[in-house]
Amino acid sequence: MKIDTEGKITIPPDIQNKLGLQPGTEIQLEVVGNTLQIRKPQASSKGRQIIAALRGKATNHLTTNEIMQLTRAD
Repeated sequence: MKIDTEGKITIPPDIQNKLGLQPGTEIQLEVVGNTLQIRKPQASSKGRQIIAALRGKATNHLTTNEIMQLTRAD
């Protein structure tokens, strides 16, 4: 495997399939000693970060039904 002139590498299809890497999949690169590790972030980690950032920010104590009524009102 070689790095092209733009600094890109191609991950072989068998490795992509084994790891479930689809076009657009975000990956993490980490240098450990003289090794480059490529990882798929855990699917739920981004969702957890969003929830953690929003936790405690809501100031309205409406029920789900009340919110649905507001969003459907003319």
